Amino acid sequence: MIAAPAVDLLDGRCVQLVGGQPDAERVSLPDPVGVARGWRDRGFRVLHVVDLDAALERGGNLDLVSRIARDAPGELQVGGGIRDTGRARALLEAGVDRIIVGTRAIDDPAWCGELAETFPRRVIVAADVRDGRVLRRGWTEETALDVGSFLETLAELPLAGVLWTDVGREGRAQGIDADRAAAVLAATEHPVWVSGGVTTMEELRLLREGGAAGAVLGMALYTGVLDVDLVAKEFGG
Repeated sequence: MIAAPAVDLLDGRCVQLVGGQPDAERVSLPDPVGVARGWRDRGFRVLHVVDLDAALERGGNLDLVSRIARDAPGELQVGGGIRDTGRARALLEAGVDRIIVGTRAIDDPAWCGELAETFPRRVIVAADVRDGRVLRRGWTEETALDVGSFLETLAELPLAGVLWTDVGREGRAQGIDADRAAAVLAATEHPVWVSGGVTTMEELRLLREGGAAGAVLGMALYTGVLDVDLVAKEFGG
Protein backbone atom coordinates (compact mmCIF):
# COMPACT_ATOMS: atom_id res chain seq x y z
CA MET A 1 0.00 0.00 0.00
CA ILE A 2 1.16 3.52 -0.88
CA ALA A 3 0.69 6.65 1.22
CA ALA A 4 0.33 9.83 -0.85
CA PRO A 5 0.58 13.31 0.66
CA ALA A 6 -2.23 15.61 -0.41
CA VAL A 7 -1.38 18.90 -2.10
CA ASP A 8 -4.68 20.80 -2.20
CA LEU A 9 -4.68 23.94 -4.34
CA LEU A 10 -6.78 26.99 -3.49
CA ASP A 11 -6.13 30.55 -4.68
CA GLY A 12 -2.58 29.60 -5.68
CA ARG A 13 -1.78 28.19 -2.25
CA CYS A 14 -1.43 24.73 -0.72
CA VAL A 15 -4.15 24.37 1.91
CA GLN A 16 -5.70 21.88 4.27
CA LEU A 17 -9.39 22.33 5.04
CA VAL A 18 -11.44 20.98 7.92
CA GLY A 19 -14.35 18.92 6.60
CA GLY A 20 -13.73 20.19 3.09
CA GLN A 21 -15.07 23.66 3.91
CA PRO A 22 -13.27 26.50 2.07
CA ASP A 23 -13.86 28.83 5.03
CA ALA A 24 -12.24 26.36 7.45
CA GLU A 25 -8.56 26.48 6.53
CA ARG A 26 -6.13 25.10 9.07
CA VAL A 27 -3.04 25.01 6.85
CA SER A 28 -2.12 27.61 4.23
CA LEU A 29 1.26 27.52 2.48
CA PRO A 30 2.21 29.97 -0.29
CA ASP A 31 4.36 27.70 -2.51
CA PRO A 32 2.60 24.49 -3.61
CA VAL A 33 5.45 23.51 -5.93
CA GLY A 34 7.90 23.80 -3.06
CA VAL A 35 5.57 21.74 -0.88
CA ALA A 36 5.42 19.05 -3.57
CA ARG A 37 9.20 18.99 -3.91
CA GLY A 38 9.46 18.69 -0.15
CA TRP A 39 7.27 15.60 -0.08
CA ARG A 40 9.34 14.04 -2.87
CA ASP A 41 12.52 14.76 -0.95
CA ARG A 42 11.08 13.06 2.12
CA GLY A 43 10.57 9.86 0.15
CA PHE A 44 7.02 9.82 -1.22
CA ARG A 45 6.66 8.31 -4.69
CA VAL A 46 3.03 9.39 -5.25
CA LEU A 47 1.49 12.82 -4.72
CA HIS A 48 -2.24 13.48 -4.64
CA VAL A 49 -3.18 16.93 -5.95
CA VAL A 50 -6.68 18.39 -5.71
CA ASP A 51 -7.60 21.56 -7.59
CA LEU A 52 -10.15 23.00 -5.18
CA ASP A 53 -10.73 26.10 -7.31
CA ALA A 54 -11.78 23.89 -10.22
CA ALA A 55 -13.89 21.67 -7.97
CA LEU A 56 -15.74 24.74 -6.67
CA GLU A 57 -16.11 26.14 -10.21
CA ARG A 58 -14.19 29.31 -9.51
CA GLY A 59 -11.23 28.91 -11.82
CA GLY A 60 -8.50 26.32 -12.12
CA ASN A 61 -4.83 25.62 -11.57
CA LEU A 62 -3.71 23.74 -14.68
CA ASP A 63 -0.52 25.83 -14.92
CA LEU A 64 0.30 25.11 -11.28
CA VAL A 65 -0.34 21.40 -11.74
CA SER A 66 1.95 21.46 -14.80
CA ARG A 67 4.68 23.09 -12.73
CA ILE A 68 4.35 20.45 -10.04
CA ALA A 69 4.61 17.70 -12.67
CA ARG A 70 7.71 19.36 -14.13
CA ASP A 71 9.50 20.62 -11.01
CA ALA A 72 8.57 17.87 -8.54
CA PRO A 73 8.78 14.84 -10.85
CA GLY A 74 7.31 11.52 -9.81
CA GLU A 75 3.98 9.76 -9.83
CA LEU A 76 1.08 12.21 -9.74
CA GLN A 77 -2.67 11.83 -9.48
CA VAL A 78 -4.91 14.88 -9.80
CA GLY A 79 -8.57 15.59 -9.16
CA GLY A 80 -10.90 18.53 -8.84
CA GLY A 81 -13.32 19.87 -11.41
CA ILE A 82 -12.59 17.36 -14.18
CA ARG A 83 -15.96 17.50 -15.91
CA ASP A 84 -15.04 17.25 -19.59
CA THR A 85 -12.71 15.15 -21.69
CA GLY A 86 -10.69 18.16 -22.80
CA ARG A 87 -9.63 18.99 -19.26
CA ALA A 88 -8.86 15.33 -18.59
CA ARG A 89 -6.66 15.15 -21.67
CA ALA A 90 -4.91 18.45 -20.82
CA LEU A 91 -3.96 17.16 -17.38
CA LEU A 92 -2.64 13.88 -18.73
CA GLU A 93 -0.66 15.70 -21.40
CA ALA A 94 0.75 17.95 -18.66
CA GLY A 95 2.40 14.95 -17.04
CA VAL A 96 -0.29 13.68 -14.68
CA ASP A 97 -0.34 9.88 -14.34
CA ARG A 98 -3.94 9.46 -13.14
CA ILE A 99 -6.94 11.75 -13.11
CA ILE A 100 -9.73 11.64 -10.54
CA VAL A 101 -13.31 12.34 -11.59
CA GLY A 102 -16.24 12.81 -9.27
CA THR A 103 -19.27 14.95 -10.05
CA ARG A 104 -19.68 14.15 -13.74
CA ALA A 105 -18.99 10.47 -13.11
CA ILE A 106 -22.07 10.56 -10.89
CA ASP A 107 -24.20 12.72 -13.17
CA ASP A 108 -23.20 11.15 -16.49
CA PRO A 109 -22.20 7.46 -16.19
CA ALA A 110 -21.99 7.11 -19.98
CA TRP A 111 -19.34 9.83 -20.15
CA CYS A 112 -17.45 8.21 -17.28
CA GLY A 113 -17.43 4.94 -19.18
CA GLU A 114 -16.20 6.63 -22.35
CA LEU A 115 -13.46 8.42 -20.42
CA ALA A 116 -12.28 5.18 -18.85
CA GLU A 117 -12.22 3.46 -22.24
CA THR A 118 -10.33 6.38 -23.80
CA PHE A 119 -7.75 6.44 -21.00
CA PRO A 120 -7.70 2.89 -19.60
CA ARG A 121 -6.15 2.46 -16.15
CA ARG A 122 -5.60 6.20 -15.87
CA VAL A 123 -8.96 7.25 -14.41
CA ILE A 124 -9.85 7.06 -10.72
CA VAL A 125 -13.49 7.63 -9.77
CA ALA A 126 -14.08 9.53 -6.54
CA ALA A 127 -16.67 8.31 -4.07
CA ASP A 128 -16.87 11.24 -1.69
CA VAL A 129 -19.16 10.17 1.11
CA ARG A 130 -20.77 11.72 4.17
CA ASP A 131 -22.99 9.54 6.40
CA GLY A 132 -23.12 6.87 3.71
CA ARG A 133 -24.31 9.18 0.91
CA VAL A 134 -22.23 10.14 -2.12
CA LEU A 135 -21.54 13.86 -2.54
CA ARG A 136 -20.99 16.00 -5.62
CA ARG A 137 -19.69 19.45 -6.65
CA GLY A 138 -16.77 19.77 -4.28
CA TRP A 139 -18.64 18.05 -1.43
CA THR A 140 -21.30 20.78 -1.43
CA GLU A 141 -24.29 18.67 -2.58
CA GLU A 142 -25.58 15.31 -1.31
CA THR A 143 -26.99 12.77 -3.75
CA ALA A 144 -29.42 9.90 -3.12
CA LEU A 145 -26.70 7.35 -3.94
CA ASP A 146 -25.25 5.09 -1.29
CA VAL A 147 -21.61 4.20 -1.78
CA GLY A 148 -22.17 0.47 -2.33
CA SER A 149 -24.65 1.02 -5.15
CA PHE A 150 -22.39 3.60 -6.76
CA LEU A 151 -19.40 1.25 -6.71
CA GLU A 152 -21.50 -1.47 -8.35
CA THR A 153 -22.07 0.78 -11.37
CA LEU A 154 -18.29 1.02 -11.87
CA ALA A 155 -17.52 -2.67 -11.73
CA GLU A 156 -16.92 -3.27 -15.46
CA LEU A 157 -14.94 -0.13 -16.22
CA PRO A 158 -11.15 -0.26 -16.88
CA LEU A 159 -10.36 2.11 -14.03
CA ALA A 160 -7.10 2.79 -12.24
CA GLY A 161 -9.12 2.61 -9.03
CA VAL A 162 -11.64 4.35 -6.83
CA LEU A 163 -11.00 6.98 -4.18
CA TRP A 164 -13.21 6.75 -1.11
CA THR A 165 -13.17 9.91 0.99
CA ASP A 166 -14.91 9.95 4.36
CA VAL A 167 -15.76 13.64 4.14
CA GLY A 168 -17.03 13.95 7.70
CA ARG A 169 -13.57 13.00 8.97
CA GLU A 170 -11.56 14.89 6.37
CA GLY A 171 -9.12 17.32 7.94
CA ARG A 172 -10.11 16.54 11.52
CA ALA A 173 -7.34 14.03 12.36
CA GLN A 174 -9.84 12.04 14.43
CA GLY A 175 -9.08 8.60 13.02
CA ILE A 176 -10.74 6.47 10.36
CA ASP A 177 -14.09 4.71 10.52
CA ALA A 178 -12.63 1.21 10.30
CA ASP A 179 -15.98 -0.52 9.74
CA ARG A 180 -16.96 1.74 6.84
CA ALA A 181 -13.51 1.42 5.34
CA ALA A 182 -13.73 -2.36 5.47
CA ALA A 183 -17.16 -2.28 3.83
CA VAL A 184 -15.91 -0.13 0.95
CA LEU A 185 -12.85 -2.33 0.44
CA ALA A 186 -15.12 -5.36 0.23
CA ALA A 187 -17.57 -3.71 -2.16
CA THR A 188 -15.34 -3.41 -5.24
CA GLU A 189 -12.66 -5.30 -7.14
CA HIS A 190 -11.03 -2.03 -8.21
CA PRO A 191 -7.97 -0.77 -6.31
CA VAL A 192 -9.23 1.45 -3.47
CA TRP A 193 -7.59 4.62 -2.20
CA VAL A 194 -8.79 5.79 1.21
CA SER A 195 -8.89 9.39 2.38
CA GLY A 196 -10.21 11.09 5.49
CA GLY A 197 -9.12 10.89 9.08
CA VAL A 198 -6.01 8.70 8.99
CA THR A 199 -3.97 9.59 12.08
CA THR A 200 -1.82 6.61 13.12
CA MET A 201 0.57 4.06 11.71
CA GLU A 202 -1.76 1.39 13.06
CA GLU A 203 -4.59 2.73 10.89
CA LEU A 204 -2.35 2.66 7.85
CA ARG A 205 -1.41 -0.93 8.60
CA LEU A 206 -5.07 -1.83 9.12
CA LEU A 207 -5.91 -0.42 5.69
CA ARG A 208 -3.01 -2.31 4.13
CA GLU A 209 -4.18 -5.55 5.75
CA GLY A 210 -7.70 -4.87 4.48
CA GLY A 211 -6.45 -4.62 0.90
CA ALA A 212 -6.32 -0.88 0.28
CA ALA A 213 -4.13 0.20 -2.63
CA GLY A 214 -3.32 3.53 -1.07
CA ALA A 215 -4.11 6.17 1.52
CA VAL A 216 -4.20 9.92 0.96
CA LEU A 217 -2.76 11.81 3.91
CA GLY A 218 -3.34 15.47 4.56
CA MET A 219 -3.85 17.18 7.89
CA ALA A 220 -2.09 14.48 9.92
CA LEU A 221 1.10 14.95 7.89
CA TYR A 222 0.99 18.74 7.75
CA THR A 223 0.40 19.15 11.49
CA GLY A 224 2.81 16.47 12.71
CA VAL A 225 0.18 14.07 14.03
CA LEU A 226 1.88 11.43 11.88
CA ASP A 227 5.66 11.10 11.80
CA VAL A 228 6.53 11.94 8.20
CA ASP A 229 9.73 9.92 8.11
CA LEU A 230 8.13 6.81 9.58
CA VAL A 231 5.25 7.01 7.08
CA ALA A 232 7.63 7.54 4.16
CA LYS A 233 9.84 4.64 5.21
CA GLU A 234 6.99 2.13 5.45
CA PHE A 235 4.46 3.47 2.96
CA GLY A 236 6.22 6.00 0.72
CA GLY A 237 6.72 3.48 -2.07
